[in-house]
Amino acid sequence: VFTYIGGGPESGVYKSSDGGKTWRTIEHGLPSGDMGRIGLAVSPADPNYIYAMVEGRYDKGGTYISTNKGESWEKQSSHSTSGNYYQEIICDPLDKHKLFSMDTWLHHSVDGGKSFQPTGESNKHVDNHCIWINPANTDHLIVGCDGGLYETYNHANDWMFYPNLPITQFYKVAVDNDTPFYNIYGGTQDNNSMGGPSATINSAGIVNSDWFITNGGDGFESAIDPIDPNIVYAQAQYGWIVRYDKKSGEKIGIQPMPGKGEPAYRWNWDAPLQISSHDHKTLYFAANKVFKSVDRGNTWQVISPDLTQQIDRNKLPVMEQVWSLDAVMKNQSTTIYGNIVALDESRIKKGLIYIGTDDGLIQVTEDDGNTWRKISTFPGVPKDTYVNMVCASKYDENTVYAVFNNHKRGDFKPYVLMSKDKGKSWTSISSNLPARGSTFCFIQDFLDKDLLFVGTEFGVFSSIDHGNNWTQLKNGLPTIPVRDMDIQEREHDLVLATFGRGFYVLDNYAPLRSVKGISSSTQHHLFDIKDAKLFVPSSPLGGSGNASQGAQYYAAKNPEFGATFSLYLGSEFKSLKSERQKKEKELEKKKEANFYPSYEELRKEKDQGVNLVIWTVKDERGVEVYRSTSKAKKGTQTHVWNLRLTGSSPVRLQKETIGRYSLPDNGALVPAGKYNLSVYLLKENNEVKTIEDNKPFNVNLLPIHSTPGEQPKEVLAFHNELLEMNRKVAGSSSLLGEYKEKVRYLEAILLNYPTADLTLLKEQRSLAQALNKLSRELNGDDILPALEMETPPSLSDRLSTIKWQRYGTTSAPTQTQIDGLQICTEEYATFRPELDKAIKAINALESKMLELGIPFTPNKDENWKKE
Repeated sequence: VFTYIGGGPESGVYKSSDGGKTWRTIEHGLPSGDMGRIGLAVSPADPNYIYAMVEGRYDKGGTYISTNKGESWEKQSSHSTSGNYYQEIICDPLDKHKLFSMDTWLHHSVDGGKSFQPTGESNKHVDNHCIWINPANTDHLIVGCDGGLYETYNHANDWMFYPNLPITQFYKVAVDNDTPFYNIYGGTQDNNSMGGPSATINSAGIVNSDWFITNGGDGFESAIDPIDPNIVYAQAQYGWIVRYDKKSGEKIGIQPMPGKGEPAYRWNWDAPLQISSHDHKTLYFAANKVFKSVDRGNTWQVISPDLTQQIDRNKLPVMEQVWSLDAVMKNQSTTIYGNIVALDESRIKKGLIYIGTDDGLIQVTEDDGNTWRKISTFPGVPKDTYVNMVCASKYDENTVYAVFNNHKRGDFKPYVLMSKDKGKSWTSISSNLPARGSTFCFIQDFLDKDLLFVGTEFGVFSSIDHGNNWTQLKNGLPTIPVRDMDIQEREHDLVLATFGRGFYVLDNYAPLRSVKGISSSTQHHLFDIKDAKLFVPSSPLGGSGNASQGAQYYAAKNPEFGATFSLYLGSEFKSLKSERQKKEKELEKKKEANFYPSYEELRKEKDQGVNLVIWTVKDERGVEVYRSTSKAKKGTQTHVWNLRLTGSSPVRLQKETIGRYSLPDNGALVPAGKYNLSVYLLKENNEVKTIEDNKPFNVNLLPIHSTPGEQPKEVLAFHNELLEMNRKVAGSSSLLGEYKEKVRYLEAILLNYPTADLTLLKEQRSLAQALNKLSRELNGDDILPALEMETPPSLSDRLSTIKWQRYGTTSAPTQTQIDGLQICTEEYATFRPELDKAIKAINALESKMLELGIPFTPNKDENWKKE
């Protein structure tokens, strides 16, 4: 927790010749008693050859070799690496003299470890931890490093990066107030500080190129000006902070520096940073002292003394003794001990500031740093425990929360405490958090004082009763350390920084505020509906999704497009069949007889209806524009409306499969405006019950257009006219197809059925030609396109073109589209009477043939009326 020591007298190499039943030391030739971490590798080319990379005191470390299975060792060179990061060695599968050393810069040896040379890292990240060598081609390597996964086929002359692995380790997260989508910022382990959008209009989602670097190094806490989202503060380790201008891409270093003759500041790797909620130009930053700037970091004022315990870590015992300067890796690659690691200013009272230190203190000032009060003991928390976070209440000036983390001492308990008197006394609110699951972060909802969130080693938990009870939030979140959290208040989003899976966003967690109103007696509850964003998802990659970019092209999912509805149902909706099967399983466990159900019971199972939720949306005129269903089930379910009018093509009982280059058979986007949701429950007995009637919500057009936006009334009127024309044309097309098929059946009967009147063939052929002519009018002539000649648009072509042109826009219709729809209306007015005339003639012909008792023909039930 305060230092690092890499080894001691108990370090050594052990060997077992009986599969691990017994062990003995094999240290002949090794620096016994002075070793730290030891990397071992057995050569696949010759198992007699074993290599050891040893950390050692007094320059005794290095690379050692044994050619007799470890019975004796010989030092080859002084090459070794940092044991707390690397110290792995990998042998070439074919050459017993060749080995690779995992290190900041990848090295290899071709002479059994006597010398090492850089392997080559052009256009590749450093800090290498593992390697795979292709035994069939040893120039083919795959390397895992702090930057991800890289592959080479020419022994490191060129590297290929795999950008599709979402495995970033984020220490901290912060969000801005940018529009139309907010941005997420954070600091990563050895991969810079960065920012990127929470959502995009790109149908592929959020792609890697959407992200931008705000500062280098290991990234840590960022802060974004709440008024101007172009001003971003980002930092690297040891307080290396910059002010980044998102608009220009420039950054300027603004780290506070000691004055002349002033002692050096002690910075943590992850120094706490905050923009005051009372003035967006005021910053608070901390090392072992607290700094304040009122001009965005141009100048700094020290507003505290050293607020740590000022412990000399070199006088503290480790492994039951105080170690000398020459201990293996003493203090190496560790943050300097004794600094401030947590900071928060109250949003209620200006100048009320809390800080927490890595050596177990919380200090508070109520006068913006003029005086400080120290708290050093906390109930149930071991002395000197790392204060991972302090959070002033968003509702009560006197209340403050603290999260402690003691995992570096082997203590993995969760420590979440609350004080109602500005830190004078504390109580635990860890309650039912898992006993093994170190806590990292805490945040309080901005509208409900009792809704709390805490991030742990194994995920995130929420409490709706101010910490009395905690519930883990899963739903797609892996079991992963949640190191930090932030809330985007405009969108009601909870954003997580995970250590190993990147950022996660819980979109619109607002329904959690209503959960406390739901009890075991609640039958149903429709949560408030968040306003929907209206825009057209774009296809910058040339197709929907990631188009033809291949599996290596990574894209994080956007929030689901449309209006999201959340419904709680308190009743179980179990089928008679599932209930029977449950009872049968219970009888099987008891070894009891399982008799067949009666016929009546089986018939009831077969005839039982399905419980469905019916969702309907009406516009502000009260006209229904959308209807859909989902399966009724106990608990909370969500349903998303894609903001499109329901299509008017002929009904299909099977779900349509959307092809790679096709569009769903939906209507156009609805215009922005006010809408109302009604929800019904269709029960198994066919009873329809109203769950909610006219729950209001808004559909808002994103302000991203260069040309004038939509005109809702005119757009909706045009879309309704378009849908109606599509209904008529598509229906007529289906009807035409059915009668063309009928005419073919009639021809088959006339040609093949005994006693059929052959003189009717002339009439049948004439009707077939009439239908073909109508088909050309409706769908076009196939001769001209086959000859690659210009082809005038048919009625369906013209209508389909308008539909396609309107599918991807929120703009008002063009005059060409208006004229085109008028042409469709006029052409249809001529077409439909001709189709009706042909249908009447076909039905008359079929009636004549019925007198002969012809067999059944599709789509005609009159065949059987004369029985």
